[in-house]
Amino acid sequence: MKRIFLLLATNVAVMIVLSIVASVLGVDRFLTQNGLNLGALLAFSAIFGFGGAFISLAMSKWMAKRTTGAQVITVPKNAAEKWLLDTVQRQARIAGIGMPEVAVFDAPEPNAFATGMNKNSALVAVSTGLMRNMSQEEVEAVLGHEVSHIANGDMVTLTLIQGVLNTFVMFLSRVVGYVIDRAVFKTERGTGPGYYITVFVLQIVFGILATAIVCWFSRQREYRADAGGAHLAGKRKMISALERLKGGDGHSSLPQTVEAFGIIGVKKMFMTHPPLDDRIAALRASSAVS
Repeated sequence: MKRIFLLLATNVAVMIVLSIVASVLGVDRFLTQNGLNLGALLAFSAIFGFGGAFISLAMSKWMAKRTTGAQVITVPKNAAEKWLLDTVQRQARIAGIGMPEVAVFDAPEPNAFATGMNKNSALVAVSTGLMRNMSQEEVEAVLGHEVSHIANGDMVTLTLIQGVLNTFVMFLSRVVGYVIDRAVFKTERGTGPGYYITVFVLQIVFGILATAIVCWFSRQREYRADAGGAHLAGKRKMISALERLKGGDGHSSLPQTVEAFGIIGVKKMFMTHPPLDDRIAALRASSAVS
């Protein structure tokens, strides 16, 4: 969950900053001074939309380390850290990617994530809770799952999807804002306060809907990463790791702000991971080697 949540949160922050900068620089006034220039608006939205998504991706490793306090292992301090490095190195070699940075962050619950801008400059991080509460075979499977995310290019894929959605969020919010500014607030030239208020509100609303779409794609990528983990560590180990997560706090992939809604349908929309039972069933039905 941390991998996707951090990317989405960073993207939202970057998009808000870019929108404010565009307003301060007068880009919106330029696009609407002689009527709404849809071609120029679409180009502007695409540049800022994809730019914001890739800025978020470029910041992903730095943000992950900063927000989780993950400490990168450079020289192993004990046998457990050496085993972590050796296991990730072996799996990365099999997966055909460069050796990722390996880090440990302090958290009581079993958790792990992988992030980074490209396959050969990534980060794999595990929690202290994962190391304490799982067997070595189960940790190996979790590492295989994260290495598979890197090998499958999942962060880049989700970034491209986010870029497309950002483009439409920026484009549609400004089109609707322009129409409301003219029809409701009766602004005749340029843009009035109604335009900026509407754009700000709609970017939040459309951004939430875009997040739900990214989360849907994320759930689909999890099945593929599970299959990759089974390939790298063995299907039995991968299933065992998922079953262990069912017994702890690892079943939830939702931020607390979403959990607070208490609405099943809303929760499902914003889940970045499929239910563990579904993932286990998919693995059992797969042809991955046990």
